[in-house]
Amino acid sequence: MVDEELARRLLLEQHPDLADLPLAWVGTGWDNAMWRLGEHLMLRFPVREVSAHLVEHEQAWLPVLAPRLPVDVPVPVRVGVPGALYPWPWSVVPWFEATPAAATPASAHSSWAAQLADFFVALHVPAPDDAPDNPVRGDDIAARREPLRDRLARLALPDADRIAARFDELAAAPRWTGTPVWIHGDPHPANLLEHGGALRAVIDFGDITSGDPACDLATAWMTFDASARALFRARVDEGCGWDDAMWQRAQAWALHLSVVMQMHPVEYPHLAAVGRHGIEQALDR
Repeated sequence: MVDEELARRLLLEQHPDLADLPLAWVGTGWDNAMWRLGEHLMLRFPVREVSAHLVEHEQAWLPVLAPRLPVDVPVPVRVGVPGALYPWPWSVVPWFEATPAAATPASAHSSWAAQLADFFVALHVPAPDDAPDNPVRGDDIAARREPLRDRLARLALPDADRIAARFDELAAAPRWTGTPVWIHGDPHPANLLEHGGALRAVIDFGDITSGDPACDLATAWMTFDASARALFRARVDEGCGWDDAMWQRAQAWALHLSVVMQMHPVEYPHLAAVGRHGIEQALDR
């Protein structure tokens, strides 16, 4: 765990001009511990080795992608390197004065559904061959069938049989055969920041990869209600021209990811709530 003392020591060692700024703990997620630094910056420290590679992906690719995206993303303004005090790379990123969409009701998100659609239209373009590899994002959704069933058995959800059957129906859609495109990998409502009725930023690009964009479009069920989802889809289709199979795979991804988000309800109750909403929406015909 990176406490305040260690964060300060790392700043003194690697970025001494920032070391006197106030530090305030923001929280610890699945992958990173976060400290607000002064008014305009935040520190992101991976909490395990696998998370360190995700930080490296952000450091390498966000500066490349940011200029083409229509909303702000957390391009690192400074980079921390491994050393005797801390074994992994870390980042200094912008602080966005905003609220995670996971903290507000889905009915409040319709005002920026078109903005999020425009973000994906801009992001979902052909990716280079050296885009980061990710074994659980952007691939064939049918490959998630057994992991889904395993999680359903462990969670004992009341709608487990219905979820499994609906997933099988949706995952039978034709596979993606197009050129691999850039994928955020994890654009659930906790990684979408809103302010003043608008989409302020999209954060946490650690799972960035390339492949089938259906896994990103799953956020249509996790973030929105039916009316906003229709607006979102229409705007995405206008820009990308995806077929019905794309949206069937996306709905299957929504079921899978929404179940994943309920695996740790005590530690992450806000994600469990996102998962419950996503399942409810994705089960709807």
